[in-house]
Amino acid sequence: MNNQQAKADSGKARLTLVPRQILFDIAKVREYGNKKYGSSENWKQVEKERYRDAAFRHFLAYLDDPEGLDEESGLPHLAHLACNIAFLCEMEGDKNNE
Repeated sequence: MNNQQAKADSGKARLTLVPRQILFDIAKVREYGNKKYGSSENWKQVEKERYRDAAFRHFLAYLDDPEGLDEESGLPHLAHLACNIAFLCEMEGDKNNE
C-alpha cells in the first residue's frame, strides 16, 4: 500500500467544493460584528431564535432588493443572511465533522 492509499480521505468533507465567496462574505460580517460587540465569541451566547429571525429579515430584504445593503453595517443583506445561517449551522450541526 502506498502513502496515498493509506491517507483514506473517503467520507471526509471536501471543503474545496464550498464556493469561496461565501467565506469572504461571512468574514466581512463577522469583522463588523467583532467591532460592534467587542468579541469574536459573543455570537455563541445568542439564542437560535434570534438568528432565525435575523436570517429571515435579511432574506426578505434581499428578496425586495437583491443589491440592497444593511443600513447599519453597509454590507449586503445576502452576506448577513449567510452569516446568520452559518451561526445556525454551527449551533445545530454535528460537532464531530472533520
